[in-house]
Amino acid sequence: MKQKQQKNQSRIEDKHVLIVTSVEAEKEAVKRGLQNTGKFTVITGGVGPMAAAASTATAIAAHPYDYVVVMGIAGGFKGRAPVRSIVVATELIASDMGAETEDTFLSLDDLGLGTSSIEADRAISEDLALCFNHRQVPVYRGAVLTSATVTGTKQKEEVLRRRYPNAAAEAMEGFGAATAAAQRGIPILEIRSISNEVGPRNREAWDIKGALSSLETAGAVLKEAFLK
Repeated sequence: MKQKQQKNQSRIEDKHVLIVTSVEAEKEAVKRGLQNTGKFTVITGGVGPMAAAASTATAIAAHPYDYVVVMGIAGGFKGRAPVRSIVVATELIASDMGAETEDTFLSLDDLGLGTSSIEADRAISEDLALCFNHRQVPVYRGAVLTSATVTGTKQKEEVLRRRYPNAAAEAMEGFGAATAAAQRGIPILEIRSISNEVGPRNREAWDIKGALSSLETAGAVLKEAFLK
């Protein structure tokens, strides 16, 4: 038992993890879950992909992190990720970065100008999903969309469903942070707790309190995954 504990301890001591949230309430929820465990730095990076990219780039320039993790609440696609569940991203996609034509949407990949998708670290993502399952926390794996303007209509929701059939959630920061991490060769993860359904904007149906509680649990599970 002692040998196993020493092995676990050496793993966490060898890893420095930057966690990027968008607002203070998310940061505090994650920190409660981590319970002041060392080697995790949690920052409030700001709202939107540009703020997240700038904050992440500044943080990783100042310290040699081994992983970058984007965490926060998000909208879930109905039938794919219900309210208060957790989504662990398989990939982070800039859903509105590209060009429109009269009859289609062209991503950066289609235009030959780069990529609109960054893959999440597969090994840790799979470990995280297993840890959530062991705790009997509803967890779903799929793409998390990064949108500068989040969806507020049924029409836009249907467009995104067709364009990204593997999407589970929509938020505003993931791809920005992932771009900064990718430029430094740092693996990226994104974990989202679902506060509302993607689609028509109905604040009365949102469960912010419940989603923050789930986010706190996600912080504890993240710690567990890195300690395994």
